[in-house]
Amino acid sequence: MSLTRELIPSVSPEVELVPLIVPEIRGNEWKYIKECLDTNWVSSVGSYVDRFEQMVAERAGTKYAVATVNGTSALHISLILAGVQADDEVLVSSLTFIAPVNAIRYVGAWPVFIDAEPAHWQIDPVRVVEFLESGCNWDGESLRNKKTGRRVRAILPVHILGHPADLDPIIEIASKYSLPVIEDATEGLGATYRGKSLGSFGDVACFSFNGNKIITTGGGGMLVTNNAEWAARAKYLTTQAKDDSIEYVHNAVGYNYRLTNLLAAMGCAQMEQLDAFVQAKRQIAKRYEESLVNLVGIRLPREADWAFSTFWMYTVLVDEKEAPMNSRELLRGLAAAGIQTRPLWQPIHRSKAHSSSHDAPCPNADELYAKGISLPCSVGLTPSSQCRVIETLVKLLGRSV
Repeated sequence: MSLTRELIPSVSPEVELVPLIVPEIRGNEWKYIKECLDTNWVSSVGSYVDRFEQMVAERAGTKYAVATVNGTSALHISLILAGVQADDEVLVSSLTFIAPVNAIRYVGAWPVFIDAEPAHWQIDPVRVVEFLESGCNWDGESLRNKKTGRRVRAILPVHILGHPADLDPIIEIASKYSLPVIEDATEGLGATYRGKSLGSFGDVACFSFNGNKIITTGGGGMLVTNNAEWAARAKYLTTQAKDDSIEYVHNAVGYNYRLTNLLAAMGCAQMEQLDAFVQAKRQIAKRYEESLVNLVGIRLPREADWAFSTFWMYTVLVDEKEAPMNSRELLRGLAAAGIQTRPLWQPIHRSKAHSSSHDAPCPNADELYAKGISLPCSVGLTPSSQCRVIETLVKLLGRSV
């Protein structure tokens, strides 16, 4: 997670590095993990697994939660629950980490890439509606892509960078065509859409607790839903589909996707601090906005009036027509000063890993990828370290309006 000196060899050993985003461990993590070690409850069953599931379900506003080994496994199981099968198609954000698209391919289905909207950089609901209404044929029972002839089976919107996607139009069109909605809320724990927690809108939703997320279990994920049958099926599939509590009898192919009690203990301690972490993230975003708003060549993230963002990853856009350098040159300049940043993900419609999928133009995603750079935003980022980031940005970019 931290920036190594090998990545910035020009930095003096005396320069303190400012990492992009690191975990914040300051609550009951040691206490709860020690209890697991002391009692030998370290594997995939235990009281902390149940407690962690309950805590996340309550925060997401759902009845059920099933802990998983990571967010990608939660996505995989969610697609199975939604009935996605081989040669089906799933609408998904192009501007995202690759995990949800990989999960679509795990079940043998194909992604249909939807561009980002330019205001808040989320999946564009206008493009979703346009594709389903104009790019597909509906026979009263199934929806099929006019170009490929494949059945469109689900919509997988990804809430990126801590800000919610505009879900109402997506939910409405999904209902019209009986399409399950799978929310990828891995970057949106603690965020809300029109006053409701992310994860409560889709038929099923997924979270990740990787080391860079707003709370972490080191690894780990969660599937949440209000569907009792789906929740039971998810627990069954994630525990190797065992059909007898004593005999090793399996009537279906299952997966070893359960989270350990040891990691769930850390998750419980982290969940206890979620509100404080969100507050810290929003304060960091506020300081950046107040300090960078007049810097020429920089566009800051905007929060929609229907959104409550956690600003999980504080990302700005660098316009090289106005700024003296592009985003990658700025990244290298900050790295030379001991400040770690990163670009956004390569849009998945550009990924060689998914080059066999139907390629639709996603110009907004391309532009955001070219211009985006995420700044240090750890929950524990100190004001002095943030000031150093801001001062270095001003020095590199040169002038304010």
